[in-house]
Amino acid sequence: MIRHLLLLLMLTAGGILARPMVRNIRSTHEFDRLLEKHAKETGLPVVVDFYSDGCGPCRMMAPIFKKMAGELGQDKVVFVKVDTNVQRELAGRYRIQSLPTFAFFLGGKKWNQFSGAGEGQLRQMTQQVIRQSELDNVKMELDALQEYYKKVEPSKTKEDIEKVYTKCVEMIKSNNKDGLCLGSAANQLARRLKKKYGSAPTLLERFDASAKNPSKSKEEGGGEKKSSSGSSSSGSTSAPTNNNKSAPNLHLATEEQLLEELEKRKADEEDDDDDEEEEELFPLYSGVSDFPERVVIVGGGPAGLSAAIYAARAGLEPVVVAPAVGGQLQGKGVVVENFPGIFSPTQEWLGPEVVLGMKRQASAYGAVFEHSIVTEVDTSERPFRVTTQKEFDNSTTAPIVIPTHSIIVATGAESNWLNIPGEQELRGGGVSSCATCDGNLYKSKHVVVVGGGDAAMEDALVLARTSASVKIIHRRDSFRASKVLAQRVLEHPNIQVVWNTIVTEIVGTNVQPDGDSEDESDVNLDDSFQIVSAAKLKNTQTGETSTLSTDAVFVAIGHTPTTQFLEGIVDFNPNHAGYVRTLQDGSSTKTSVAGIFACGDVSDAIYRQAITSAGSGAAAALDAERWLSEEGLGNEAAEFEAELLAELLKDGDTTKDGANDSSATYNAYAEASGVGRKESINAMGSEL
Repeated sequence: MIRHLLLLLMLTAGGILARPMVRNIRSTHEFDRLLEKHAKETGLPVVVDFYSDGCGPCRMMAPIFKKMAGELGQDKVVFVKVDTNVQRELAGRYRIQSLPTFAFFLGGKKWNQFSGAGEGQLRQMTQQVIRQSELDNVKMELDALQEYYKKVEPSKTKEDIEKVYTKCVEMIKSNNKDGLCLGSAANQLARRLKKKYGSAPTLLERFDASAKNPSKSKEEGGGEKKSSSGSSSSGSTSAPTNNNKSAPNLHLATEEQLLEELEKRKADEEDDDDDEEEEELFPLYSGVSDFPERVVIVGGGPAGLSAAIYAARAGLEPVVVAPAVGGQLQGKGVVVENFPGIFSPTQEWLGPEVVLGMKRQASAYGAVFEHSIVTEVDTSERPFRVTTQKEFDNSTTAPIVIPTHSIIVATGAESNWLNIPGEQELRGGGVSSCATCDGNLYKSKHVVVVGGGDAAMEDALVLARTSASVKIIHRRDSFRASKVLAQRVLEHPNIQVVWNTIVTEIVGTNVQPDGDSEDESDVNLDDSFQIVSAAKLKNTQTGETSTLSTDAVFVAIGHTPTTQFLEGIVDFNPNHAGYVRTLQDGSSTKTSVAGIFACGDVSDAIYRQAITSAGSGAAAALDAERWLSEEGLGNEAAEFEAELLAELLKDGDTTKDGANDSSATYNAYAEASGVGRKESINAMGSEL
């Protein structure tokens, strides 16, 4: 049996010679061991993505996180992921209050962190921690300092030089059992000496460069490290001297250890395969075309994806512009029970699974995706021009401009906030609008939900699964939510309702992250941050005020349509601020601008359901297809190619009717009385 396991491990040996691009942490011990290894052996910073599978923003950031790992290289930084649903101890240790949270570790300690789906901030902090690790990767030896003083100040005694060196050593409070002048302390001493004497002593690299290269050193926890130069290679008994004491030699391992190692490697391979499938699943917009798109769909929720399915099946080859994960349905942690066809007596369907299925269906029929947000729509001429920008990119990449004949707007709505003291400051510290994302972080704790609609009911039911108690704060004496959801909430033993009450302030308290310091003297008070401790309440009937202790506040007071980029372009509903007005009293998806259609929550102020959004998305695609046909805007690329081929097959002589005249042009808007793209057929032919 053991020989068989050894053979299997040898066959998978290639996996242990290369560190995974992004490593999934499976235990607290594994995480601690990883931090210790990189603090003592490589000096590499570790970037950690604390996430959960049900968190929409987490899924959106996952491909960005992996892409960064590939871009930066494994000899500069280590990327790992921690599933907070599984690794609750780690989430509690580092006081993870919101998802996703990105934590940065250097020298085995937390260096910084932030919460939210911010690609620009993630890139900026990662570059900063890499730069800091490079600055820290230096050491100054006592011999080098003595040689330096011989040149710049020969009269300096040996004892005085040792005192200077000792001061440098004492500035380092941890990870310096050998008593060396290292990192920032060594840099600081070198700068001071250079300022005084005009030159600096020699600084050496603290960590061996080969230790950072995963192709030369084996994966943490998986086998023995290559012997360093000068060490003995006679016999296998030298292997136990590996700094990673928990990693046994394969031939000395027990059957249980071999099975554990084999399962670990299989899991790593499955993780890599899942990531590859996720990347390959949905075709991306290439932007390489001489012709405008026929339809661009803005939004990736049920409305946008339904429109994409219908448009793709009609052969319109739609471009869906939306973040990698879109739609409110993506953030639903409750079981989807009211979407036709999504039912199984043996399986529960959650929002993310429904969205993923729709996205797969759309891509199967020919839809392509651009993972961006729309910042501007130019309708001053035709074709329209849709300007997009990578979300949270801080303009680090050039905007993409997509010319298109028609636009379907399905951007949905975004969460409303209370706009009260403490709300903005404590986001990521216990204030959230996504119970599915952050609810599991408050297991066995007391939480508050603000609101009285369906969103508040759903959040309360999600939180009641794991939280010690849930209190709903509602400004009225009855819910406006659906009867079914409201009844479930009122009957739930862990949910209490505080009627006729508003939240006037959210109160926080300063805390210090756990697990970062070996002793009290090493605590950096600047690293403390605030988390929610209470909510101040006011009764709307009596004016009475009170303070309610709580660990988190979830705001669920509705949504506002994401239509800012359409201001000044289309007409809005005068009775519902922010909602786009559609023609024929809402029975059509056409807007006041021909060629622009609206569906889903951007135009529906009444129903606002996933199924009604999906239906209006299908209607928008049908309206767009009909409008394109009426305007004579077909597949220009295919038409132009056919016309060009016919032209090339003709005799080269000039005909009397001027068919081959160089002034012949192709204009898709010739009959639409618009301004379109013109291409000279003969000019193209001559180039060929």
